[in-house]
Amino acid sequence: MITIDGSYGEGGGQILRTSLALSLITGKPLRIEKIRAGRKNPGLLRQHLTSVQAAAKVGQAETTGASLGSTQLTFTPGKITAGEYHFAIGTAGSTTLVLQTVLPALMIANGETRLTLEGGTHNPFAPPFDFLENAFLPLLKRLGVRVDVDLINYGFYPAGGGRIEITVYPPATGQLSRLDLPERGEIRERRARVVLCNLPRNIAERELNIVQKKLSWPKKWHKVETPTNCIAPGNFVSLEIECDHVTEVFTGFGERTVAAEAVADQAALAARKYLASEAAVGEYLADQLLLPMALAGGGSFTTLPPSRHTTTNIEIIKKFLDVKITSEQTTNRVWKIEVGG
Repeated sequence: MITIDGSYGEGGGQILRTSLALSLITGKPLRIEKIRAGRKNPGLLRQHLTSVQAAAKVGQAETTGASLGSTQLTFTPGKITAGEYHFAIGTAGSTTLVLQTVLPALMIANGETRLTLEGGTHNPFAPPFDFLENAFLPLLKRLGVRVDVDLINYGFYPAGGGRIEITVYPPATGQLSRLDLPERGEIRERRARVVLCNLPRNIAERELNIVQKKLSWPKKWHKVETPTNCIAPGNFVSLEIECDHVTEVFTGFGERTVAAEAVADQAALAARKYLASEAAVGEYLADQLLLPMALAGGGSFTTLPPSRHTTTNIEIIKKFLDVKITSEQTTNRVWKIEVGG
């Protein structure tokens, strides 16, 4: 049994999700202690518990300690089973983080899987649906995994009520392909999207003014969307940078106590840091690529200076898989991460 210290490194839910995913894939029993010990509300919150329950269902696993607030968990996996699954968080907790837990196992399952997830779709501190659809999943396709996603309802904090539907098609060969991203290539297109659900139009105007000011993106690159498939009010800014080899997405989320200008500034700052470097992928996409590349047996990418989130993820992966992962600074703003030989 592999024992993981949940307070290690960044000490958050990523340790739980990566550990569960790798326990399913390797068949190795897992014990996690001090779950989310570094957080204000330690232990399993609703979205983390749903991740555990989803992993147990997909992997026919036995668990102890799978309850709200628990700081210890034992997880004994069985066989990964493709099929149809429906998981509801019951709060605005992130559906994409639940998907992050089970997707690696379903990528190597013996058939296609259909998932329905309910909860939050656009959450601070979690990859939003747009990032999943436009940045991450196209790269998975190059690894050999096709994942179709459909946003049925937007779900914003604190109301939740979002719904996404996912279909996972594992590689026909049964093996993931190596992916190398040494550079992003030429920028093809830039897009600034503001999504408003049941909120005044002037919020979007204020946010796009900041984008224009901070990034000098002309109005022809701006777009305002007012979808009707929203359970409750919500707002986010999505800055998309489409390049030859990768598309990056940077997002700011509206909150009750946060000015519209600050929401846009958050996204613009992240986009500026990326554009000022020559890295292929940003901080969050780097996190997402590590595990698929490890399962493929190798891969590489250039990125911004690795976050504590990234370095923690690397160490958890190495506890389960016999894979070499190295990170090396190549220039002032760029690092190269190599998975495998």
